[in-house]
Amino acid sequence: MAIPRYSVWGIEGIPEINAGDDLVELIGSALHRQALLEPSDGIADGDILVVTSKIVSKAEGRQVPVADRERAIAEDTVRVVAERVHPGGVTQIVETRHGLIMAAAGIDTSNVPDGIALRLPEDPDASARQLCAGLRERFGVRLGIVITDTLGRPWRVGQTDVAIGAAGIMVTDDLRGGVDANGRPLQVTITVLADELAGAADLVKGKATNIPVAVVRGLGRLVTDIAVPGARTLVRSVDDDMFRFGSAEAYRLGYDAALAEQRSAGSAQPGRQKQRQD
Repeated sequence: MAIPRYSVWGIEGIPEINAGDDLVELIGSALHRQALLEPSDGIADGDILVVTSKIVSKAEGRQVPVADRERAIAEDTVRVVAERVHPGGVTQIVETRHGLIMAAAGIDTSNVPDGIALRLPEDPDASARQLCAGLRERFGVRLGIVITDTLGRPWRVGQTDVAIGAAGIMVTDDLRGGVDANGRPLQVTITVLADELAGAADLVKGKATNIPVAVVRGLGRLVTDIAVPGARTLVRSVDDDMFRFGSAEAYRLGYDAALAEQRSAGSAQPGRQKQRQD
């Protein structure tokens, strides 16, 4: 029996991306050049390309002037989940139009020219499908695409990359209904494969290496048709969200609801109604 393993490596030589650039051409050319230097790095059937959302946003012209950043955050925000005041201002954790819970709607100024802020791609899954189709056609292989961005997580220090777009891969592995190694039934386990791929690739991409694309090899079993559901399906539904608000926001909502209920109950008491009539 073969020992399970996979490998991950970064793709160098991708230039600074500008609005309107063809990512299929630029990524494909970088893959080709790297394969000439190291034949084992040539793209192969079953490979998965993990692409930082920054270059997708740049190519799609999602840049805004820093002066307009707050307006862009407001436009891309569906609801404020939590906010904290600090000496430097106010940090807002919000739900974006994509269903993602992120600081400042994912709009930041890292790895962009001075004076520019960058929004998330308009539709990361659609962007992933376009990349996947173009690169499959160029190389004649069956590959998958994951588009990533960085976010923090409740109860955990620091940030990690997660999948915000995907095409041609299984984004989850639903183990419910199966059994574990000891034969015990699995009732709630759903492995988020797309996020695990995003985190693994970030170990070679990093945030300051100018390597926005990585290749994951050895997990061809996860590669599927392009039309399968993408990363949008990873967004938890409202009914299943046990932690929909920050602590301060949840307290305020609970207090307001209790106060409204108290007022309603008071106005319904006959004695109070009579007193008002008097």
